[in-house]
Amino acid sequence: MRHGEPEGGTGLPGLAHACAALDSGDAAVVPNPPPMSYGVVATAAWRVNAAKGRALDQNVAASVHHPAEWHRLASVLDLPQHALHASSELLRLHLTVLLPLRREASPCGWFAPAVRDGQACVFDGRWAPTAALWDRYPRLYGSSANRTGMPPATSAAEARAYFGSDCAVVDGDALGGPSPARTASTIVRLDRRGRLSLHRSGAHDRAQRAGPAGYLRQLAELTGLPADTCSN
Repeated sequence: MRHGEPEGGTGLPGLAHACAALDSGDAAVVPNPPPMSYGVVATAAWRVNAAKGRALDQNVAASVHHPAEWHRLASVLDLPQHALHASSELLRLHLTVLLPLRREASPCGWFAPAVRDGQACVFDGRWAPTAALWDRYPRLYGSSANRTGMPPATSAAEARAYFGSDCAVVDGDALGGPSPARTASTIVRLDRRGRLSLHRSGAHDRAQRAGPAGYLRQLAELTGLPADTCSN
């Protein structure tokens, strides 16, 4: 969704291996922008769950990094127009976002594994250092790179320790630079009136050091959405 950003990552260690794994239907581990931890992705939702060692039918998140897939989902969302635009801004920040479906909408095809209780759990995984992978696969499911019950992997080495030969690992540590404390993404929710709330504290709000409520107010100011701080 961010076609103006610089491309790169063609020489990132493990990237070609990860693409080959996804071509074969297997899962792969990819780095996320700091301070987010690593994630595991696949073209089939059950492959993500199998890699994590959990129930194969467990819900996962779906990436809407391809504009056509975002528009496909947006057509069945139960949101005011201004909140649809704001959702794009939240996704650009690499937040995970829960969005309400219209009550009469079906589970929306390939998005079905990301739908629970009338909400679609989505993110935008495209990041310049791994853009070649995301551009190659317009439909990817994802979750934190961890085995069930364990914290998410914060380095390529941790990811390899978790998954061994089960997943190809793209080594984002090779990019160098500062190494902030990493954790899973913050999850925010929009209700049908376009009110914004914090579903799960994570990397984004912790990095701002404003506290969950303070970060929610920052997002509200950025997007123009009202913040529902009472539910946090």
